[in-house]
Amino acid sequence: MPDLFSNYALIAGLVAWGIAQVVKVPLEYLQTRTWNWVLLLRAGGMPSSHSALVTAISYATGLFIGFDQPVFALSVAVAMVVVYDATGIRRQAGKHAALINAMINDLASGHPLKEEQLREVLGHTPLEAIGGVVLGLVTAQLAWFIWG
Repeated sequence: MPDLFSNYALIAGLVAWGIAQVVKVPLEYLQTRTWNWVLLLRAGGMPSSHSALVTAISYATGLFIGFDQPVFALSVAVAMVVVYDATGIRRQAGKHAALINAMINDLASGHPLKEEQLREVLGHTPLEAIGGVVLGLVTAQLAWFIWG
């Protein structure tokens, strides 16, 4: 267990993920002028915490053990899949949820239904994913300066 706390790539990733989740709240406030604390635990939004997490771990892996190591190649491949999924499949699922919610609202006009709304913010725009990638790179670089 003590080795877990000296895994600086993991620490960099978790810190990047945490920063991304926390930053979503004030960024949302700047857009809507309302505090939405649910964003601390929800997927979607700017920046992408998924992208920040995998990018920080991947980059920190390269910094700490070498960019020529097979485990770095694996971490890059996993990061690519996660970012692709966040901007592609999950984003489309969010668009489908928005369309279904609109259909339910249309059907319910005049006849309120007790249907639960689907979550529409599931994925990320490319800009949100890039924001997460940049946050992950910066966090990993800071981890390297501190512990490297």
